[in-house]
Amino acid sequence: MAELHDLSPSGGSRREQKRKGRGPGSGNGKTAGRGQKGQKSRSGGSIHPRFEGGQMPLIRRIPKRGFKSLNRVEYQVVNLRDFAKLDGSDVSPETLKAAGLVRSLKKPVKVLAVGDVSEKFSVSAHKFSAAAQAKIEAAGGSIVVIGSSSSDE
Repeated sequence: MAELHDLSPSGGSRREQKRKGRGPGSGNGKTAGRGQKGQKSRSGGSIHPRFEGGQMPLIRRIPKRGFKSLNRVEYQVVNLRDFAKLDGSDVSPETLKAAGLVRSLKKPVKVLAVGDVSEKFSVSAHKFSAAAQAKIEAAGGSIVVIGSSSSDE
């Protein structure tokens, strides 16, 4: 059985590294394959890939667009049709997380009116669309807005 110390690469699969700058007999002496003079022949003479020879770079020629507000609130959206997947009539961010309808309890939850509600639900969330609120209340349910001083019931 072959041992680790007996292993060697098959013949011709590995090539010796070129030793540059080791005299004229090596074929890579004097300039060591870097050509004559210039920035690229010097040590440390590399230029970054975005450099365009002094021409105004593309990244600066193209106008900036858009804006991301630092105060933007990103809601996790839940639709009314998803309430059918829940057990019980109390809907809160915790029950939605347990059912796998929201990913995190750190981000606020918004309820949208996609789908219909057939049974009474007591829903607590951070935000409701007007249509979702109307559909929940039309089915005899109630809503509680989390994080506000007054609650609509």
